[in-house]
Amino acid sequence: MGKLAKDFRNYDAEPTGYVRAFYRKNHEHQTFDFVQQKKREYLGLDRERMTVWEMLDHLDDIVDESDPDTTFTQTDHALQTAEAARQANQPRWMIATGLIHDLGKVLCKFGEPQWAVVGDTNPVGCRFSPKIVHAEFFERNPDAVHPVYSTELGVYERGCGLQHVHMSWGHDEYLYHVVKERLPLEALYMIRYHSFYSWHREGAYDYLCDDQDRAMLKWVRAFNRYDLYSKDDAKPDLGQLRAYYEDLTQEYFPEPLSW
Repeated sequence: MGKLAKDFRNYDAEPTGYVRAFYRKNHEHQTFDFVQQKKREYLGLDRERMTVWEMLDHLDDIVDESDPDTTFTQTDHALQTAEAARQANQPRWMIATGLIHDLGKVLCKFGEPQWAVVGDTNPVGCRFSPKIVHAEFFERNPDAVHPVYSTELGVYERGCGLQHVHMSWGHDEYLYHVVKERLPLEALYMIRYHSFYSWHREGAYDYLCDDQDRAMLKWVRAFNRYDLYSKDDAKPDLGQLRAYYEDLTQEYFPEPLSW
C-alpha cells in the first residue's frame, strides 16, 4: 500500500536526524548576501553545454539529502514525476517539466554543498516565516537580526510579485534561468517555486505576491501532486520509456542547454 499524503515530508519520522542536520546548515548560511554571490557566480551560464539526456545521466549518482521520502536516483525521480503527469493526461509541456525539474542539481557537480542546492526554498531579504520547515534553525542566520532583512517586508514592497523576490539559492532558481526561454510561464513557475512549500502549501508570503503569482499558484500545486506524491511509485523502466521521452525532449529542448 502506498503512502498517504500525511506520510510525505514527515521530518519527525526520519530516524537518523540527517534531514535536521541538513536544514541546520541551510538555514544558517542562506543569507541575502550569499544568494547575491551565487547569482553572480552561476547565472552567466558559462560552465557547460549539455543536452537534457546528458544531464540526466550526469546526475544519476546524486541522492537528495534533504528528502525524507525517497532514496531513488535523480533519473528515477525525474521519470516518476513525468510519468505521473503523463498518466494524468497533462499537457506535453508539463510532462517535459516533470522530466527536467530537478536538473539544477548539477550545482552539486560544480562543487556546491547540498544545503546550497536542494531542500525547501524561501525568500531572503525579509523576515523568515515560522511556516518554513525547521524554522527554528534560522536563529543562527545573521539576517534574522539584521535591521532591514528581519522586518516583514525587508528590501521589498508589498505586492511586488515573486519575480522581484530573491529566493534562497538552489536548483530551482538556477534551472529557471537555464530554461526560461524554452517553456510556458506555468512551467517556469513550477520549476522556480516547486520547493517553495511555505508558499504553495502553507500560505505564507502572500503579502509579497501579485495577481500573476496567485493565478500561477494552482499550477505549482498541480505539479506538486506529480513531484511529491509519485515518490512512492515503482521504479520506472527507462528502457521502455526512453523513446517517448527522447521525442519529448527533442520537441522542447532540441539543442544543448547552457549550464
